[in-house]
Amino acid sequence: MLLKQIILKSIKMNKLLLVLLLTSAMLQAQTVVEPDSTGVAKANDSLVMQQAVKRDTLKPFKRYKAEGVSAVVGEYVILDSDIDKAYVEMQSQGMSIEDITRCQLMGKLMEDKLYAHQAQQDSILVPDAEINGMIDQQLQYMISELGSEEKVAAYYRKDNIADLKKELFEANKSIKLASLMQQKVIEKVEVTPEEVRTFFFSIPEEERPVFGAEIEIAQIVIDPEVTKQAIDEVIARLNAIRADIIDNGSSFATKAVLYSKDPGSASKGGLYQGVRRDSPWAKEFKDQAFSLLEGEISEPFETEFGWHILYVEKIRGQEVDVRHILMFPEVSQKSIDEAQKKIEDIKTEIENGEITFAEAARKYSDDKETRNNGGQLVNPITFDTKFDLTKMDPTLSAQVYNLKEGQVSEIFTDRDRTGKSSLKILTVTKKYPEHKANYANDYERIKQLALREKQIKVINKWQNEKIKDTYISINQDYQDCDFAGDWLKK
Repeated sequence: MLLKQIILKSIKMNKLLLVLLLTSAMLQAQTVVEPDSTGVAKANDSLVMQQAVKRDTLKPFKRYKAEGVSAVVGEYVILDSDIDKAYVEMQSQGMSIEDITRCQLMGKLMEDKLYAHQAQQDSILVPDAEINGMIDQQLQYMISELGSEEKVAAYYRKDNIADLKKELFEANKSIKLASLMQQKVIEKVEVTPEEVRTFFFSIPEEERPVFGAEIEIAQIVIDPEVTKQAIDEVIARLNAIRADIIDNGSSFATKAVLYSKDPGSASKGGLYQGVRRDSPWAKEFKDQAFSLLEGEISEPFETEFGWHILYVEKIRGQEVDVRHILMFPEVSQKSIDEAQKKIEDIKTEIENGEITFAEAARKYSDDKETRNNGGQLVNPITFDTKFDLTKMDPTLSAQVYNLKEGQVSEIFTDRDRTGKSSLKILTVTKKYPEHKANYANDYERIKQLALREKQIKVINKWQNEKIKDTYISINQDYQDCDFAGDWLKK
């Protein structure tokens, strides 16, 4: 029973965290609450409650008022609409809401606000530039998915992108503060080998977990050759655009809209705001951004994404606003045919036993990250070489699902986020069938479960201590909820 409770609690916590992250773009900026002279917190702007009462009067059949206050945690307000939006966002993402109650969502929201509140009390700071960088990446992804800033704003029911940015800033900052605070609470929590052993053998044998089937995968990647002629042609196109802007006064932004292949910035004239030296951009991109004067345009330069020219629009202290145009060299059909022939020959050599898959990967593969390791892939979530078949990327899973150990997949084409195509073959280097937990073979997994149990205990203890010292007010509608923490201070 102990393990079952830990796993269920972990699943619920992770599921609710995902919901709140998906909902972050839709949450309203929180109203600041300050204690009055008697120590009782009140909203700075009483219009929130007045508007809620007004809406309730106009629509009395609604059980939850659109802007009704559900709870106050420290200086943060949680609105009924925050929970409503969580449900809407879950449904829009195709997630089931049948097993998630308002009480559960309320509990998770209050936990996050308690962490954020305590982070401020402990002077944990999150630079605005870091949040702005996160927002830029989020918006780039949204625009690439929906097509334009206007469509993104409409999707999130905002009048314009500026309003959405404001809400994203508040939501991201709150989530980041909560994350940093939780990390601080559990950063020193460790488990000893004896604690792991005690944890495992305290679980009745019939209740020990069953671990799903896993596999280890290796790959060989062949990139069609980009010829010098194709590179020269893209450089010439960028130089022609640059000359037209400098010599004839053409608009860089207009050129970016017309010609840039960057889906994250083309629709807004190639604009990226608030680029910092520590921003997650390619080194070559940042080198150009911080080597030019305001108003200057770079010569064409290359990054892993393609070829660029960059215009410095505004220098603001340690931040730079830039515009860029991205282009890719054209890959000829001849290069594609040659890459296809090369990978077919490699596959034949492996299947005939002339060379092992690992040797072929080291000798032929164009993927720098995996070729020196015999093509072995690393799970980006767990950082080991095992992949759970039920949690793999669908594209990857489809290629290896029916392969036996040592069998080579069919050749397939894979495209990265820039649209660049590569030819690949995969092999399953090891299969691990579904099995009941074994202390010797599954020690690392068991250790993680034991650590999670200990972290949950530490978090619960910290949470209940901070609840006692924090102003908390919960709407009557939630007084009967069975919260994990002592939020009702009974």
